[in-house]
Parts: sequence; structure tokens; C-alpha cells
Amino acid sequence: MRLRVVSSKNEITSLNPNEKLVHLAFRASNVDFLNLMQKCPRLRMIQVPPSYHKTMSNAIQVFLEMQGIELLEGDVWGHRKDLDEYFTVEDTTMEEIRTLTSTGLDMDEMASQIQKKARLGPDLIKYIAKSKITA
Repeated sequence: MRLRVVSSKNEITSLNPNEKLVHLAFRASNVDFLNLMQKCPRLRMIQVPPSYHKTMSNAIQVFLEMQGIELLEGDVWGHRKDLDEYFTVEDTTMEEIRTLTSTGLDMDEMASQIQKKARLGPDLIKYIAKSKITA
């Protein structure tokens, strides 16, 4: 699974319209979210750092929810944008999430276990678990 890392509002115009998962590494305005949604009509999830998430307007959160786009809080630890524009969740981590989810383990407990090993945010882990259950 790959998340497109966007470092500035200037990158939004150059995104592939087929992007579904995006991490915004800058403090996006409501206009930036709207531009992102216009550029990427298949968008399903946007992840923002915890410090940005706390200051976001409630209106954009509700609007994203109405559009079927999940807004997650989290970071892409150790990612170097100069080497790759995508943050990749390893297949082994994805399989471990699937396995723990299928055992009926509580989502919070499962996220805690995976977070220690994979350095992923709990919101992203829960999103992966939910999306794979319904997929």
C-alpha cells in the first residue's frame, strides 16, 4: 500500500488524478483540500500530521466525510521525499494487520501492537484494517 506524500500546495497540481491515499506534510488550507479533491477525484483517504489535525476547521472535516474521504491523523516517520514521493506500508505489515483483524482482536489493541513494530500511526492501521475487511 502506498501513500502519496505531498510536501507543499504547489505539488497538488502535479498529482496523478488516480491517487487514492495522500499524506499532506504541510498545513493545508480549506482551499488546498478542495484543490486536492478536484485534482484526485478517486481520493479515499487524507492523512495529516497530529499538529495540523488539531487546528483544522470542523467544516472541512465534515465536508470530507460527506464526500466519503476519511481524514486520518498521523506521520510518515523516516520517509525521505528526496528518495521517493511515496510512503510504502510493507506487505508483511499489511498481512499482519489482516491476520490480527481476522482473529477478532480489538482494533485499539491491534493498532497498539502493530504501531510498536511498524512505526505507523494508529489511525492508519485502523483504516487499513477496516478497508481490508470491507474490500
